[in-house]
Amino acid sequence: MTTLHPMLTKPCSPWMLGAPLYMPAHRRDLVDIANGEKLEFLRSMIFCTEDAVSNQDIARSLQHLGACLPDFAENSGRYRFIRARNPEVLAQLLELPDIEKIDGFVLPKFSEDVFDAYFNLLQGTAFKVMPTLETRAVFDGQAMIRLRERLVQSDIFPRVLMLRIGGNDLMNVLGLRRPRGLTLYDTPMSYVIAQLVTLFKPYNFELSAPVFDYLNDTATLQKEIQLDLAHGLTGKTAIHPDQIPAIEAAYAVGRDDYEMALSLSDDDAPAVFKMHNSMCEVATHQQWAKTILNRQSCFGVTLCNRQGEYADISS
Repeated sequence: MTTLHPMLTKPCSPWMLGAPLYMPAHRRDLVDIANGEKLEFLRSMIFCTEDAVSNQDIARSLQHLGACLPDFAENSGRYRFIRARNPEVLAQLLELPDIEKIDGFVLPKFSEDVFDAYFNLLQGTAFKVMPTLETRAVFDGQAMIRLRERLVQSDIFPRVLMLRIGGNDLMNVLGLRRPRGLTLYDTPMSYVIAQLVTLFKPYNFELSAPVFDYLNDTATLQKEIQLDLAHGLTGKTAIHPDQIPAIEAAYAVGRDDYEMALSLSDDDAPAVFKMHNSMCEVATHQQWAKTILNRQSCFGVTLCNRQGEYADISS
């Protein structure tokens, strides 16, 4: 049985992963990145054996990972995942010496069809997983409900760190690609994301924000991140290291929101009060407040000098 990794034996906020960076599993500098000697600002990384690796490079990538794992530091201060190409590749990865130095796996093209294949392999281990919703089934609400009913099982749910939304794969199913200058929410994906949020978030699943394809359009990236946050998404995948500072800076909490979240979490707060020209209601804003405080613990507070004082407006 695989040795329990410290991350997997205690609760972990998905915000701790920041903006994960995908990279091909056959990169020559894998060990340096895994140990923080290169790209030291990374919070998390995903070594890919799927879309970032061609068919002829799969064997080489697995061999390279196997050679690198013994040199992974035990306590690197960052989270390391492998994106398994399919259940067959996951089986090979689980046989690699020192695989316990990996925090978990991204499960691509995840659906009912591969559910048992993946989770049967993971039985007896403590690895966290991030299933990726990116197949045609995602457009079928009933299929997603059936998938949710299986994911909430008591022996499965604790293993699921978050569900990843495969924006590009879903657009590909539609025969589309996001146009330059438009956010994903200006495309049919707006409906898809909203449906996934309403189907999974009420059952305490976290969902990740899809990648942003363009490296020279910071304005649209920033707009998309704000819409991600408005939909309750976290962990926006980065396709290039240059995107990470922009994404994680946007995850910092505004001072007004931080102060309202603190007040809403105060045991002595009135049931309803006014603060920063907003109505704050403990009964209905409690989950929002927890999310804000989780974000703040990972990304801090944006610079602002406004003072927060609340006035009871219940009478």
